[in-house]
Amino acid sequence: MIDFAYARADSPATAVAALRDDHATVLAGGTELLNWVRLGIAAPERVVDIGGLDELRGITRDGDTLRIGALTTLNEIGEHPLAVAHAGALASACLQAASAQIRNRATLGGNVLQRTRCAYFRAEEPVPWPCNRRSPGSGCAALAGLHERHAIFGWTDECVAVHPSDPAVALVALDAVVDVVGPAGPRAVPSTGFHLTPEEAGLREHRLDPDELIVGYRIPIEPGAQAYIKIRERASYEYAIVSAAAVVGPDRARVALGSVAGKPWRLPDLVGVPLTREALLPAVEERMAGANPLPHNGFKVTMARNAAVRAVLTAGGAR
Repeated sequence: MIDFAYARADSPATAVAALRDDHATVLAGGTELLNWVRLGIAAPERVVDIGGLDELRGITRDGDTLRIGALTTLNEIGEHPLAVAHAGALASACLQAASAQIRNRATLGGNVLQRTRCAYFRAEEPVPWPCNRRSPGSGCAALAGLHERHAIFGWTDECVAVHPSDPAVALVALDAVVDVVGPAGPRAVPSTGFHLTPEEAGLREHRLDPDELIVGYRIPIEPGAQAYIKIRERASYEYAIVSAAAVVGPDRARVALGSVAGKPWRLPDLVGVPLTREALLPAVEERMAGANPLPHNGFKVTMARNAAVRAVLTAGGAR
């Protein structure tokens, strides 16, 4: 274990002030940070604990908006009546994200900021193969290695890994807004543009600056139904091979795919498409025409298409 200084924030403002130190990092639930330190991915000189900021917890309704604090745990979201009623895809994604013990600690804000689960990246120091995310400029071992679980959209030779968060996929389908605070004050980032792919921004993974803090999420409450489908090798605690979140409204369906890119991948909306498998399959295929699978993960194109169709049909009441 590395030596580090510890500070406990008593407000979002004091947390942001502490994060202006280039070598500081945030501690929320800790389920991800401990892994980073253990593997040598992160070696913070100062840890800023925001776990005591109760104003960043809870789920409330404000008119036509559902507000969820960044420190709300995955279990709290998955079981909360307001989340189940108005953000069902998110509630389902949270309950499928991890084991019950981890869900009791893991926060929504921390979960969406987790790093890729690429095995070449998640290796203990010293890393015996090239990985640009661990050693920029060294190369990407997965590109010519084991990449069955890797990206089919938005990848480059620099990195072919995917983002693993389940809740992030649902937030994108729900058109959620991420509320952020930093030295310049608060700002709002659409969830559809929060995460970044290598094709968009190289090795930068999201739009949160190092001295900024996620404080919460705003989700529009609207008519319709939702579903989250997660395809994995086993039903117990496991990351998705592919996943899909669907929000089906009166005139359109919104779909986001997970584990197919370095960010949740939002498909163009399905407008005026009948809720039948026969109509949805070609419509989703058309919206996935830009898929660019690697040599050994072409199956993910079909799997993601089927997951998207299944999510829309499930939300629409079909089985």
